[in-house]
Amino acid sequence: YRYEQKKKQKQSSSKPSLKEVKLRPNVGEADYGVRISRALQWLEKGDSVKFQVRLRGREHQHRDRATDLLQRVIDDLSKVGEVQIFDRRALIVQLVPS
Repeated sequence: YRYEQKKKQKQSSSKPSLKEVKLRPNVGEADYGVRISRALQWLEKGDSVKFQVRLRGREHQHRDRATDLLQRVIDDLSKVGEVQIFDRRALIVQLVPS
């Protein structure tokens, strides 16, 4: 009986996981708001969140817009999380709960 209880306890204790959010540089305000609110929930729950901006076609010419978007994400989530990785070349930001 004790073995079963320990086994259930180990399964119920959720390990912090990595959630991933993919964005485009021309994301709309409503979609951006939904992604940010979901990331806030995840960070408050204790999960880390990874934001990735994907560029296609001519969007590669405007990489500065993608880095500005990532900086905006960092600014919006700075109260709840802190930056672990900020890779401007791969356009990735990983935030961990603070």
